[in-house]
Formats: sequence, C-alpha cells, structure tokens
Amino acid sequence: LPIWIIQERKKGVESPMIYKAYSFRIYPTKEQSVLINKTFGCSRLVYNKALAKWNADYEKGTKTSKKTMNSDLTKEKKDLDFLSEVDSIALQSAVFDLHKAFQMFFKKVNCYPRFKKKHDSRQSYTTKSVNNNIAIKGNTVKLPKLGLVHVALSREVKGRIISATIRRNPSGKFFVSLLTEEDIQPMKKTNKKIGIDLGLTHFAITTDKNMQKIDSPNFIKKAEEKLKKEQKILSRRYEQAKKDGKTLSEAKNYQRQKLKVAKLHEKVRNQRMDFLHKLSTKIVKENDFIAIEDLNVKGLMRNHKLAKAIVNVSWGAFRSMLEYKCYWYDKELVVIDRFYPSSQVCSNCGVIDGKKPLSVRTWTCPSCNTTHDRDINAAQNILNQALN
Repeated sequence: LPIWIIQERKKGVESPMIYKAYSFRIYPTKEQSVLINKTFGCSRLVYNKALAKWNADYEKGTKTSKKTMNSDLTKEKKDLDFLSEVDSIALQSAVFDLHKAFQMFFKKVNCYPRFKKKHDSRQSYTTKSVNNNIAIKGNTVKLPKLGLVHVALSREVKGRIISATIRRNPSGKFFVSLLTEEDIQPMKKTNKKIGIDLGLTHFAITTDKNMQKIDSPNFIKKAEEKLKKEQKILSRRYEQAKKDGKTLSEAKNYQRQKLKVAKLHEKVRNQRMDFLHKLSTKIVKENDFIAIEDLNVKGLMRNHKLAKAIVNVSWGAFRSMLEYKCYWYDKELVVIDRFYPSSQVCSNCGVIDGKKPLSVRTWTCPSCNTTHDRDINAAQNILNQALN
C-alpha cells in the first residue's frame, strides 16, 4: 500500500491540508536503473551500519541518538567515496527510517529492527523535495540525481510534492510514490447509515438493501492452478541449480521462472487492491455513518483451515481504506468492540440467544419469533451497537 499520513482534523476547519500519496509506474533507462539499484544498495549499507552501531552501543550500555547516527553518516561518506555518487537525502532518510523503527519498537508497535538483505525481492529508498527537485513534467517525473524519468500517469497529481519513494517490486518493475500535501473537499452528505459484517463466503454483508451481500472475488483461487504449475517448475529449477553447484543468483533459468511467479502474484495483488479501493470508495461516498467490527485478524490467522481465505479477503487493508477515506471526506467511522456478540443477539428485540456453530446460517428468535439471516442480523447489530 502507499504511505498515508493522517493529520488531526482541526475544529472549525472543513477541509484541512492532508498528506496523500500517488503511486505510478516508471520506466527508467539502463543508466537510470543502474543508479537506482546503486542507491538501493547504498541506503541499505547505511541502514545496516547504523543498526550494527546501535547494537554495539547497546551492549556497552550507551545510547545512540539520531544526531550521533547523522554524524556517523558524514564520516562514512568521507571514507566511502561511492556514497557520494547517489542522492544524499536518500542516505539521510535511511538513518531516519532506522530511528523511526526503534521508536515504533519502544512503543511496542513493531518488532526489533532487522538488517536489510541484498537479495530481498523488494527494494526502496525515499528522497525529499528540496528546491523543486521533484516535479511532474509532461509524461516524465523529475527526480534527484536521476533527472527526467518516463512515468505512466494514471491521474493528475494535485498539491505540493513533499517526498518521493522509488521502489522495485519482485516482478522487476519500478514505481514511484509521490507524497503530496493537498486540500481535499468533503463529499456531499447523504444522511445514510450502514453496518458492515465482514465474512469469508461473502466478503461483506451490509444493512444496505441495495448491496446486501457482496461476494468475495477470491482472486487467489482463480489463479491457483496456474500458480501451482509455475511454482512446481520453480521448485524443479531450484533443485537443478543445487545439483549443478550454482548459486541461485547465477542460475538464469531459476531467475526467469522466479520472475514469472512474481508477476502472477503481483497480478492477484493488483486485482485485490482494485476491488477493495472501488468498494471502500462506494461505501464512503454513499453513507455518512459507517459501523464495522474490530476483528482480531492475527488471532483468526492461527486457524490454519481459514488462514488462506483470510489472507485473500484482506480485512485489514479494507478497514484502513475506510479509515482514511472517512477522514478525507468528513464521514464518520465507528469500530465496535471485537467481543460484542453480534451474531448471538436478535436485532429485533435484543434477546441474546447464545453461541451458534458456523453451519447455522438462519435462526429464529425464541422471544419474538423473528427469523434471521445470521450475517444480515450481525450487520444490523453492529450498526445498532455503534449508534448507541
């Protein structure tokens, strides 16, 4: 996903300046590709050296500050001439990323920072906009050290460009994410409320009769046969490389097949993200009040029978999209407690009828004799609980 940084909405300000990222594919020349890859390597080196220094200082009982890491970077640039060949801000960003990673670790949000690997399929670096050194010019994007790079613009970039992140996907494609600061106007009010119950058989069940049950597209299942075939070929080429005594980087047949598998996975991911973006935008556009359940995705993933299906539906990404789109367009999103028994309560009279196995899809309330569809009833209960 692109990086979205959400600022606090100030009271009395209808459309505050917010940060929004635009992601486009870029087509660098051979010389530009070499420089991009070199910047990946230098940023990774700076990051790993700073992390090694931090670990060493920690063992000695001393603390490494951000200022110390920046001064170490200055010394390294004098000792290692090749660091001067790449964008200096990208190297500073690598140090900043490590400092931020430790902040998130101490807040118990992320795990302890790990060393970056040369052969990771995903590589990236970030550079900041200084004196208009990042800009869109026609069908090209101006980037520090790279100059003008051909870009496939799918939409207009609005607002002031703050930074750019250049990344290489496992499929070998290059992309640029432009972080901008812009003024987004709120959407028109519709005075509609909706409750959403997320599922596996159906991706979402809502209280809106126009889109009651939204089918799960299941992109992985559709591509599964082709993926199995290509991954078997990849496995055989891996074994052949081992027999020939070659490293995987030297085995050209293995690398070609690895690229083919990566492209298939990327296609599935793009299809999934397209579905989630369109659905989340539609829901936010048509409703002023949205209620969803706080699902324990990590806990549910421990069930190995359901883990694959849960990964396919991407509930976490969908919730994240609803959150920032509601913020952008001045809509309200309420997340109810994960322990609320939405499937056990009668939405008509409020009687709790107890737990039911997943095989029970319809049930009749013993108090008011109302027959409920399990999922639609849960969606209505989620909305009722959010409104209370």
